[in-house]
Amino acid sequence: MLKRLITLLLFVVAAALGLAGCTTLEVRSDVNTALFHPGQCHSFGWAGRFEDKSALRDSVANPVNEARLRAAITAHMQSIGVQFTTSNPDCLVGYGIGSHTVVEGGYPYDWAWGWGWGGGWGGWGPWGMDMPYVYHQGSIDVDLYEAKSHEPLWHASVDQSLYGATGADAEKRINAAVDAIFSKFPT
Repeated sequence: MLKRLITLLLFVVAAALGLAGCTTLEVRSDVNTALFHPGQCHSFGWAGRFEDKSALRDSVANPVNEARLRAAITAHMQSIGVQFTTSNPDCLVGYGIGSHTVVEGGYPYDWAWGWGWGGGWGGWGPWGMDMPYVYHQGSIDVDLYEAKSHEPLWHASVDQSLYGATGADAEKRINAAVDAIFSKFPT
């Protein structure tokens, strides 16, 4: 009995570790190699702020999440030796939080005329009753620009949804996204 319990416990731990590996955020990053060189940014300023557009308030332009994102970016910039300044920065940092609805499956995909489940004549309907799957896909982006010319130096983004996230949950998601993004910062 004890042996079975230990085996079950090991299985649960292995499954949990396996699922934890699936939550790694995939970063897409691009460097303007013609203009970027390590050490060119000793200071940074912000390239802008979210605009107050009521249609975007719920998912994109949440000012609390903007403050969280700015704090996370500032901490990472300072950790690589780039300090925030409001006068004559070497580089500018832009950022974005976005969200859109994704629909997978269902009409017009997987619909056809013919036999369906149940052995009867199908008419117009889904093969195997494939219903659409709807979800919110979010993105957090960070951009680095040369301050004087406004030329882009680096871009990175990660799929991270903040839909419905508030408080500690939103902060955790933002920090995880920024951690992942800065793991791809060019050196």
